[in-house]
Amino acid sequence: MTLKRLIYLGAAITLSALAFGALPSQAQTWPQRSVKFILPLGPGSGVDISARLFADRLTGRWGQPVVVENRPGGDGIVAITAFITAGDDHTLLYAPASSFTAHPFLHEKLPYEHRDLVPIARVSNTIVVAAVPPSLNVASVKELMELAKAKPGTLNFNTATGVTDFIFDGYFKTTGLSVTRVPYRDTVQALNDLGEGRIQLWVGALAIARPHVQAGRVKLIAITNSQRPAGGPDVPTVTEAGYPELTFDGLTGLFGPREMAPALRERLAADIRTVAADPEIVSRLTATGQVVSPGSGAEFAASIDAQRNAVANFAKTLGTKPSQ
Repeated sequence: MTLKRLIYLGAAITLSALAFGALPSQAQTWPQRSVKFILPLGPGSGVDISARLFADRLTGRWGQPVVVENRPGGDGIVAITAFITAGDDHTLLYAPASSFTAHPFLHEKLPYEHRDLVPIARVSNTIVVAAVPPSLNVASVKELMELAKAKPGTLNFNTATGVTDFIFDGYFKTTGLSVTRVPYRDTVQALNDLGEGRIQLWVGALAIARPHVQAGRVKLIAITNSQRPAGGPDVPTVTEAGYPELTFDGLTGLFGPREMAPALRERLAADIRTVAADPEIVSRLTATGQVVSPGSGAEFAASIDAQRNAVANFAKTLGTKPSQ
């Protein structure tokens, strides 16, 4: 090896050591044992698939096993409680923001404060769609709204999250449209009823609706995401359709405890971005109706705050007060 190459190699090693040494010791030595991702959804969901793909790749990067633990139920509170009570920086919450942004308006008391959930990194956006039964004979959001106006009190709707409940119910109330929200414990049953025409509008994840769309039982009329996702269905966003108030992004990402050091959060966010750049990860998540969109903790937090504000505005319209 020439003297010049030795000098270059020595300089590179020195710079790497300086960069690594600049990190606080906690960020350097973490993880010291296995890492756990707690999910508020069950196995097989889009979020579950995403978490397991990232867990597999991060295991290699971190040198410790990354285990996914499903804790569905309780409107996400079961998983959030398990995450908080763990009380350590090796237990993280991997969840859609919609798991908790509507909580203050749905529950009188909560076992946590929103500052207990510190955004580390956004990972993906779930593609969320608005669907109707073919028998309704409407092809757009505009036609649906015109039908609701012409036939007040005759249309029913269901959404897959508490957030979209507030957004759509609030919009209907704001505009004076009489459309009835029908609650379901099982969103699959709601889609079955949509196909039979027992409800006339359903809003939820494309991944859940896709088999019904392919079978011709339901029809998509819009995407609620703020932008048309690559690989998404050929239907307009609600903003393109002229209804920006109905925008909802299915934000999914990683959260840490509030005691976690900022340097460690930044390191984890960088690792998330690295994994998210893998074309195989992008391809596999796209197939599940998700858009890989890694973002920093600050970007993720800003998006969550915007979702909270949208829910709060519509909750006020509906006369729903936040829990104390």
